[in-house]
Amino acid sequence: MADKLVGQNYTTPDLIAKVTGKSKYAEDFRAEGMLFAKILLSPHPHARVTRIDTSAAMALPGVKAILTADDLPAPADAVNDNGQLILANIDGEVSLTKEPVYQGQPILAVAAVDETTAVEAIERIEIEYEPLPFVVDPLVSLRPDGPNARTKGNYWFIPPPTPPGAPPPQSPPRPEIREMKWTPAELTEADAGRLPMMEGAPEAWAYGDLEAGFKEAALVLDETFVTPDTSHQTLETRTAMAYWQNGKVHVYTGTQSTAQTVLGVSRWVSVPPEDVVVVSEYTGGGFGSKITGAISLVIPVLLAKKANAPVMMRISREEEHYIGRGRPGVRGRMKVGFAKDGRITAVDMCSVSDNGPFERQGDCNNTGVIASLAYQPKAMRFRGISVLTNTPPRGPQSQPGGTQSHMLMEPVISKAARQLGIDQVAIRRINAPSGKALFGPPGGPKKERQYVTSAFVKEALDKGSDLFKWEERKAQSGKRDGNKVRGVGVAVSTYSAGSTGFDGLFVIKPDGRLYIQSGIGNHGTESVSDCHRVSAEILGVPWDKVVVTWGDTAKNLPWTCNSGGSQTIHAMTRAAHAAGMDAKKKLQEIAAKDLGGRPDDYEVANERVFRKGGGAGMTLAKAAQRAIALGGAYDGHELPKDINRFTTASATALAGQGLMGVAKDNYPRDGQSRSFVAGFAEVEIDVETGKYYILDYLAVADVGTVVHPRALGGQILGRSMLGIGHTIGQKWVYDQQYGVALARRFHHNRPPTILDAPEQMAWAALDIPDPETPVGARGIGEPPVGAGACAVLNAISDALGDNIYQRAPVTLDMILTSLEAGRPTTEPLTAHI
Repeated sequence: MADKLVGQNYTTPDLIAKVTGKSKYAEDFRAEGMLFAKILLSPHPHARVTRIDTSAAMALPGVKAILTADDLPAPADAVNDNGQLILANIDGEVSLTKEPVYQGQPILAVAAVDETTAVEAIERIEIEYEPLPFVVDPLVSLRPDGPNARTKGNYWFIPPPTPPGAPPPQSPPRPEIREMKWTPAELTEADAGRLPMMEGAPEAWAYGDLEAGFKEAALVLDETFVTPDTSHQTLETRTAMAYWQNGKVHVYTGTQSTAQTVLGVSRWVSVPPEDVVVVSEYTGGGFGSKITGAISLVIPVLLAKKANAPVMMRISREEEHYIGRGRPGVRGRMKVGFAKDGRITAVDMCSVSDNGPFERQGDCNNTGVIASLAYQPKAMRFRGISVLTNTPPRGPQSQPGGTQSHMLMEPVISKAARQLGIDQVAIRRINAPSGKALFGPPGGPKKERQYVTSAFVKEALDKGSDLFKWEERKAQSGKRDGNKVRGVGVAVSTYSAGSTGFDGLFVIKPDGRLYIQSGIGNHGTESVSDCHRVSAEILGVPWDKVVVTWGDTAKNLPWTCNSGGSQTIHAMTRAAHAAGMDAKKKLQEIAAKDLGGRPDDYEVANERVFRKGGGAGMTLAKAAQRAIALGGAYDGHELPKDINRFTTASATALAGQGLMGVAKDNYPRDGQSRSFVAGFAEVEIDVETGKYYILDYLAVADVGTVVHPRALGGQILGRSMLGIGHTIGQKWVYDQQYGVALARRFHHNRPPTILDAPEQMAWAALDIPDPETPVGARGIGEPPVGAGACAVLNAISDALGDNIYQRAPVTLDMILTSLEAGRPTTEPLTAHI
């Protein structure tokens, strides 16, 4: 590739608008005649609506429409890209309901001329409920006499796999809720404060010889740990505005994935995708809660149709707590065997995840999968269950299941290192994945385990140890200085980092500029433009001659990955590379047609296509003119057969404007893309007050090629803070007796603030290209979270010993009472303490 853009800092195309206040988020848009919507939320954790009387509300001047569950379309089946029918989940989340399954679930919505009128109308609505059994603690639901969160049961049944040799079903089975309870023996174990291993758990897999692994072990630890439920706490709530025009619905909302949100809206409101326009120029954070928008946007969409006017629905911070998603808390039990040198010989792991009331989340199973990758046990057995509770909906939060996995496993590894007399970095180094490391359960026809494309965790630990001055700090760890004591901690963290098979699209126009179409969501990561610098670099176009179009699906965007699971920088640099190479090939062919010779006689650089070694050539502007004259594939009138139909529609609309680069990522990939972070922390604890301060934090990332250093650093440190919040104070608290939230605002559930940030924070990256992707880049959004959480957790136990905590967050009262008692004093398994 020519002029270097990849790996350099630059001014992103959205920066000036952000710092000058000109960026427009969903709440900033206005439309003529716009109404305002407010929602009525359930006061009960589980109930059935028996009567609604809206007559007094409708009689109020200024009220234009009221929407209830009766106005919603039925859950719709869908067809995936392979033509397979996906049956609708009839028990999944809906935007409005007559059977609320958590406090705060929307029951109805009112559209009025202003919010004050809408609120007054809601006050006039008469509504009666029949309370139903509820549960907010998954372990309470597993007790034989425990209530179920749903009338059908308390967990999602997982059908057995298709037998070998049998034809696959035409459609996956429809999701089904069933009931599972502990056996008497399991109940006895739970009452003794130990999480049962649950022999009949629905999520179960194993590899290796577990019994032999434990026999080989010089040390076996059997520990339980509880991770917190936490809100995503995006600064922008899930506000949305919608209107209908000429048969199309226009939706203004925050989303992580602009192009992919079209299908979500289409499915939720039963409108063909071609009649959906999504506008999301700027999104104030997502962290997994807005991967394809939010189902709550259905409310203004249908209200707008009913009232025949645009409708804005602004969501308050308290409403966001209820409908804005959260990370599932996990109760885990880990029996881990270690050899004398610290090598993990066996892991027997059970996880119970708080799933909330709706679709089964992947966090539970991921706790096992991530542990198998990060720590490479010789043998492993995993069992788990995602239990339904009457608490707000869960969704993927940065590193879903991965953060919980590391919080379950990392304290066990640190404890083992102390008991075996092994350095904390060394024990992680000996268990670190490298090369094409295996992970997860055996699967597929051949029952083979998956493996990663590359892993350089040992190198990250070595680099971090040097930069952090680990040996110097370790020497002072645990030594008292008056009422203060310091500790150092290290942690390894990993998660998925890329997908494949998406499309790139751009046009070189006769003005010589490169016009790039980006379907990526603009939610703060800068991947909306970072990925496309690959195309510009291939073609030798300076960045000041690149125009990036994003944020509006009416502007002909290509089919793009959803921005979740840290896949964007990997997936979309591949797509950008494919489109760039497509355009380069066309430029070489045009030059050969006009100037003679073969296409491979020509090179593309410095805004020109020219003969190698010097000689005849033409500008990209001239080549764009020739592409229009030649037509066909050159200007987009003939398109590749393998691109997504979404891209085909966009490219067709752009045809004839210049030389088109359009292609699907068909590059091979051997393995699954995963990224890794090694985190290092130093804390200082006041043993008289229990207060602790994070003095220093360093994260070293193995993420392949660095595409945009400044954005990478922001992601590493920002996501590290998200993880640190899980250790120092962030959590949900629900009343077990009444099933209602006790922590609904920032000052209650305590996301970290700038005052909680470490006094010193730094990051570094190995910048070793991944060999299985053309640019070498992998994603970074997830792995820093677990590293931040666990490096601080481990630093606390390094300072005070192993008898302080068995759950997170670790608060000052927990430290003080545990120091006094000489053991952890909090209840070992109970939720919402």
